[in-house]
Amino acid sequence: MPTYLEDFPRPEDGFYVLVTGANSGLGLGIGCRLIDEFLQTRPQSQELVLIITTRDKRKGDATIEQLQAHLQKACRQLERKVPGMSMVLQRRVHFRQEILDLTSLLSIQVLAKKLRDTTPKLHAVICNAGIGGWVDLYWGRAVWTVLTKAPSSLTWPTFKKSGVGWVTKPQLPAKKDGSRADEPPLGEVFCANFFGHYMLGHYLAPLLAAHSEDEQARGRLIWTSSLEGYTHSLNMKDMQSIASTEPYEASKRLTDIMALTSTLPSTAPSVDTYLDNITDTEKKNRPRIYLTHPGICGTSIFPLNIVLDFFMFSAFYVARWIGSQWHPVTAYKGAVSMVWIALAKQSLLDTMEERDGLGKWGSCTDRWGEERVERTEVEGWGFGGNLGQKMSKWYQRSPYAKDLTKENKAEFVKNGEVLWKEVEALRIDWEKRLEDAGVAIKMD
Repeated sequence: MPTYLEDFPRPEDGFYVLVTGANSGLGLGIGCRLIDEFLQTRPQSQELVLIITTRDKRKGDATIEQLQAHLQKACRQLERKVPGMSMVLQRRVHFRQEILDLTSLLSIQVLAKKLRDTTPKLHAVICNAGIGGWVDLYWGRAVWTVLTKAPSSLTWPTFKKSGVGWVTKPQLPAKKDGSRADEPPLGEVFCANFFGHYMLGHYLAPLLAAHSEDEQARGRLIWTSSLEGYTHSLNMKDMQSIASTEPYEASKRLTDIMALTSTLPSTAPSVDTYLDNITDTEKKNRPRIYLTHPGICGTSIFPLNIVLDFFMFSAFYVARWIGSQWHPVTAYKGAVSMVWIALAKQSLLDTMEERDGLGKWGSCTDRWGEERVERTEVEGWGFGGNLGQKMSKWYQRSPYAKDLTKENKAEFVKNGEVLWKEVEALRIDWEKRLEDAGVAIKMD
């Protein structure tokens, strides 16, 4: 059994949140916004334990340094209003960093085991980390569509060029003679954006069910999707999108389908095993899966040089000014939907879902950059899985969206049932392969 020597914070009245991929961009924005809104909305007796993951310690150290600086800045601002509050507020926030490579199933198991051994509970896991898988732009198409079809082309772009056939490094170790056991390929973008988080959520379900101080509270698996989860990008016969020319978009479509069908009777058998067969008891509450997206933000998921980066941000601001609601532009504003879901009262979320159905919660703004959280239309699901739901006049709609019908909803639900069965089978298969190879980490 591994031993852990670190002095991890474990406040009795702690609010524990895990954010994956927090070294830059949206993940860092989520961390900063979570600090601000926690300090402003939660009682003084409660402390935030923010656990961030990065691929290596150097990135983790840099992230912690930036989060500390943000905390100090926030405290200085509040100090001007209420002298003496700075020290009180700083003691309410604790940081912890962990290493996680979502394209390595063993790395996921190692982290999950460590968290289960050292963390009393988790209130929210924000599944943010991921990769784009893009290698270039179709420059001619990019210039033409931006000039002739803005802001739509800046919201649902058709000019990104993706790598094809990307797979992860071997998951199983080499044998003593140097040979390797046969193993099926695992799509890299699929694993980084979807399957890695899926595995992590399964292992952390007991921690998400471990808090009972509020009988109505539920641990929350908060998935970060995108506006680009298109129906046409996903081929269910190539679920891992290894042969796809749009693996990123396909991974986000998988995320949408998985999350929005997670409470249906048809998926219940698979969801039950995924959530470790946890049911509501006096001491535990079954975790819930929530779906969010950040709108369009300038992040490093598509690395650009400083000149192109400037033009990208400029184009995003122009798109907002000419009417796009989906351009928060900055990562901090884009984080509003994830942080809102993490901190919202359970009764509020339950009431909204009972009234409007399960939805995809998006970050959006007005022309002046005032951000808010808004339900987002999903192909085959609409705004909440209910026929006849209408959008407001100002709503900027995807060019691929169609009005919800019984037929396309039935197809969406069927795809959800198939997806849950197949991805659960894939999880179990890989767990057995790791165990047979003698490298699996036992969770109990």
